[in-house]
Amino acid sequence: MPADANPSGDIFGGWVLSQMDIADGIHAGQRAQRRVATVAIEAMHFIKPVHVGGALCVYAAPERVGCTSMAIRLEAWALRRRLGDRVKVTEGIFTFVALDAEGRPAPIASDGQGEASQ
Repeated sequence: MPADANPSGDIFGGWVLSQMDIADGIHAGQRAQRRVATVAIEAMHFIKPVHVGGALCVYAAPERVGCTSMAIRLEAWALRRRLGDRVKVTEGIFTFVALDAEGRPAPIASDGQGEASQ
């Protein structure tokens, strides 16, 4: 939306980053089967601008899964004019830690084979 634009008329990188963090938090929470928190963002690359009026699509895939934390690779793609060309605009790796009810690191749910993913 226009309210999310920078002085150059493109969407603020911080807005794009927040959308990626929201999508990644959903993905990480589903994988961990519990509350998660973002603890690091590494290798963030803004490749092309996101234009006002486009649609942002965010895709997530596990990069590393440990006992209490996981790194998720994200890619954001923009649909120009909401239905035009699809272009990769941003990519990065977000690290999450799984948390217990008191906010302390907790084990990530098993992968269905009786052991935590490595």
